[in-house]
Amino acid sequence: MPTLAPPPPPLTVRRPRTGASILDLPAVSFFGRTLDEYCRFFALDPVALRGRAVLDVAAGPASFTVEAHRRGIDAVAVDPLYDLPQGELAGRIRDDYARMFEQMRTKQRLFRFKTFPSFDAAEADRRAAASRFLADYEGRVRHGRYVKASLPLLPFLDGAFDLVLCAHLLFIYAARFDFEWHVAACAELARVSHGEVRIHPLVGPGGKPYAELDRLRATLETRGIVSEVRKVNYEFFVGSSSMLVLNPKAS
Repeated sequence: MPTLAPPPPPLTVRRPRTGASILDLPAVSFFGRTLDEYCRFFALDPVALRGRAVLDVAAGPASFTVEAHRRGIDAVAVDPLYDLPQGELAGRIRDDYARMFEQMRTKQRLFRFKTFPSFDAAEADRRAAASRFLADYEGRVRHGRYVKASLPLLPFLDGAFDLVLCAHLLFIYAARFDFEWHVAACAELARVSHGEVRIHPLVGPGGKPYAELDRLRATLETRGIVSEVRKVNYEFFVGSSSMLVLNPKAS
C-alpha cells in the first residue's frame, strides 16, 4: 500500500455559471460509476492491471475500487468526503443522485444512447455502483482503501501508483476551478504516477470541449509532462468520447 503524506490544505474554488442548456452543477456531486463503465471511458483492461497499484481520484461512490480488488488490482480511491460515516454518505448519494437523474431526463439533448440503451439503464448501473461502494466503504476505509484527499494536493509519495485515473472532475467542473488550479491538479496527478494518468471527459457541463486544453497541455509540457488526447469507445454525456493521457516519463 502506498505511503501516505501529510493532508492537503482546503481548496479555493470559483462560483460556477449555470444555464438551461447545461448541467446545473452548483457543487461537485457525489456520484459514481462501475468498473465496467470505467473500462469503457478509460480504455482499461482489468486483466492487464492485476497486481498493479491504481489510484482513482475524486472517486465519489464509484464501485471501481471494490470491483478492482476482486480482480486482483491494488486500487485506492480518493475523495474529500471519505472522512464521513457511511450513513452520511448514503444521504449524499440519495440527494445527489435524485438531482442528477432529474437533470438527465429534463436535459436529454446532452446525452447519447451509445453506452446505455436508456436513462433507466444508466440510473440502474450507477445506483448499483453506489450500493457496492457503501457495502465496502465502512470496513475498508480504516485499511487505506478509501482516503480523504482532494486535488491539487494528494497525500502520496512520488510515483506511488502504476496508473492514476480521474473522472468527471477537471473539465466537467471547469467553471469552478481556474486555469492555475487545472495546471496544479494535472501536475499532482502526474507526480504520484510512474505510469500514465488518464483524465475523462474533456468537456464541460454543456458538452463543449474545455476551452483551455491546448494551453494546459503546452504548460504541462514545460514541466516535463507530455500529453495526448485519445478517443475511447464510449459516449453517454455528449462529447465524452475521449480522454486526456498524461505521461510524465515520456519527455
